[in-house]
Amino acid sequence: MTTRLDVPEGDKNAPRDPRSVDETEALLARGRYVADRALATAVYLALKLNRPLFLEGEAGVGKTEIAKVLAETLGRRLIRLQCYEGLDVASAVYEWNYARQMIEIRLAEAAGDKDRETLGKDVFSEQFLIKRPLLQALEPPLTGGPPVLLIDELDRADEPFEAYLLEVLSDWQITIPEIGAVKAKAPPIVVVTSNRTREIHDALKRRCFYYWVDYPTAERELEILKVKAPNVPAALSREIVAFVQALRKQDLFKLPGVAETIDWAQALAQLDVVALDPAVVSSTLGALLKYQDDIAKIQGSEAMKILEQIKVEVSAAKRRPGA
Repeated sequence: MTTRLDVPEGDKNAPRDPRSVDETEALLARGRYVADRALATAVYLALKLNRPLFLEGEAGVGKTEIAKVLAETLGRRLIRLQCYEGLDVASAVYEWNYARQMIEIRLAEAAGDKDRETLGKDVFSEQFLIKRPLLQALEPPLTGGPPVLLIDELDRADEPFEAYLLEVLSDWQITIPEIGAVKAKAPPIVVVTSNRTREIHDALKRRCFYYWVDYPTAERELEILKVKAPNVPAALSREIVAFVQALRKQDLFKLPGVAETIDWAQALAQLDVVALDPAVVSSTLGALLKYQDDIAKIQGSEAMKILEQIKVEVSAAKRRPGA
């Protein structure tokens, strides 16, 4: 038996899906996400082909934000499944409301008006089903189009759960033994992210459009700061980006991502900093680096060396024609 969740007619006023890579870039920009051409192309093709978008990359490079921006700019509901070790079907897909089922059974027994077979069918009906994120994503939306399903940090989940996703991502359905297969008429927009703490199986990757989200170039990171931290002076933003770019060339346990760049810029703005100096860098490195060994390695002479280098680079950039 297959239960099909029909999607009602969409809201005529809801934003439409982008029809080109250029429109996808503009869509992401409206959500204050600065994407390069390659990423915009990956998002567009995933939407156009109704394929899950599998985003892999270091933590803090903006993978999760893409799902949030798509939900916001397309007027869709965002359903987030945060993965973790030990994640199971009861937490991710569905479970039965056993307390309500027991109450129903006791009431039916007291009334004596239902036989065992009828009672069994009644207590295993949809009204006793607790729907978790994956099942919710197949439900018909109240307004607009199908939701955006974010399966975040899949690499943290166990391999058996990853295997369970194959049915969902290939057939857009979930099989519940007591009810049958629950299938959506229109698939949700699916974004799967991984920080690559372990490899994801090829069977799941084949069902997705894959894209590696890398650290941004200096030019794009500066543009990100203009959008995400507009209160930071332009000269300071250039120094911040140059310093972070230099840090990513160091042998650190955890390189700073874009999220850390934004956090650091906003922290410096709160302190009314107008230019980087060794004292400011040493006292605020906790916004940028998250491991004490990394902080100890950069503080002091190493920070001074990086600052001297970037001061020269920034000054040289200002003297270039058109700068």
